[in-house]
Amino acid sequence: MLKISNHYVSKVAASLLLIEIMMLIAAFHAGAAILLLPVGAGTPPLHNLMASALTFALAIVFSMSTFGMYHQDLAQGFRPRLFLQLLPAFAMAVGILAVVFYLAPSLYVGRGVLLLVLGIGLGGVVLVRAMFVSGSQSKMLTSRLIFLGHGAVAKECGELAANTGSYQKYQIAGYVATPNEACCVNTGALLAMDLGDSLVDLARRYKAREIVVTVQERRGGALPIKDLLECKLQGVKVIDATTFFERESGQIRVDSLQPSWLVFGGGFDQSPVRIVMKRVFDLVVSAVILALALPVMLLTAAAIRLEDGGPVFYQQERVGKDGRRFFILKFRSMGTNAEQAGAPQWAMVRDPRVTRIGNIIRKCRIDELPQLLNVFKGEMSFVGPRPERPYFVDQLNAQLRFYQLRHSIKPGITGWAQVRYGYGASVSDAIQKLQYDLYYVKNNSLFLDVLVLIDTLKVVLFGGGR
Repeated sequence: MLKISNHYVSKVAASLLLIEIMMLIAAFHAGAAILLLPVGAGTPPLHNLMASALTFALAIVFSMSTFGMYHQDLAQGFRPRLFLQLLPAFAMAVGILAVVFYLAPSLYVGRGVLLLVLGIGLGGVVLVRAMFVSGSQSKMLTSRLIFLGHGAVAKECGELAANTGSYQKYQIAGYVATPNEACCVNTGALLAMDLGDSLVDLARRYKAREIVVTVQERRGGALPIKDLLECKLQGVKVIDATTFFERESGQIRVDSLQPSWLVFGGGFDQSPVRIVMKRVFDLVVSAVILALALPVMLLTAAAIRLEDGGPVFYQQERVGKDGRRFFILKFRSMGTNAEQAGAPQWAMVRDPRVTRIGNIIRKCRIDELPQLLNVFKGEMSFVGPRPERPYFVDQLNAQLRFYQLRHSIKPGITGWAQVRYGYGASVSDAIQKLQYDLYYVKNNSLFLDVLVLIDTLKVVLFGGGR
């Protein structure tokens, strides 16, 4: 895994992305050379050939990212479904390029050139993906793990390692039993250590590249510090269970989390530079989306009004940064008497209180668009934890450790939890979302905001998330 701005990224996925960008730039130059270079001519009649090629490549990879094509399971092979996803991705890229060429005419290359480079680019992507698929079973993509511990956390880590994405494969060499811990794993997976063996000897015997420490009770000599230090000195990576969960699931697990890990683990960037960059990102993205979505917002307002004659918008009190309360603005998606019982209620899947228009705008996330005004007012960010109602915040603060940490930054219209987790309608769902929110609070950066923005577009187009 690579760590970019505190966010873990698969080395294979990053390599695939960079190779495809370079290939698409080369495809653009090849197409331009074929159609724009007359025999004997020195240079093509394009002043911004490299800029046009880079724009073309970025539009393609952005569209492919939106269609989830950098989360493919390579082990499944190059299936027809993968090829069929390329066609709408390239069609979306054409739409993006049309807007770019309209705003920056100097980048325009002509329809003939564009069609040719699209064809070359499509063939190039197919070739690159086929090569990656053929190498997906390589042992270079497989890492062998040893888990130090054999309790409940070790079992959960093992299950996570066995079900990771296709870009990083793990083979579990086994588990090392530790004192004062109940066995929760298959006893056949326990590794026997010969007399005089150290963890380094065990790692070499089983060709393990990494040791994951899952021991919870570390007093009384349960944690062999000297052996673990020797492993690091001999090139065997050593991480704890919390870091393993963070890296592999994009969560910070609250059940096994120690406050000291948060204090000494890095992240939590709230520097003036980060604050200014995030505010600029919020304003730019919100302004662009508001300009593009204004016709949709006007049609939505008219439809809501026509359906039942009720108000178009509704305001609801939410908890923001540092516990400050504010009123969120949304398109009304429920009936006007949605909470007649008096007490606030969790939203539900197929909630009977949702109107017909409300059901449509919820699926497409159109009901969230008025919150752009909250972003302009500075009450919210575009990306951040979802703001909850004070009634639920009081409940969750009392039941969940570290819940208050999510209020250390501004809440967002979209967020890491919303794009990574399904519909939440209970305390158990709130725990899962909190773990994603804590990951974002700890590792928030401009890079992660852009990834969330891309995933949000994917959720809007294809459903999923919250």
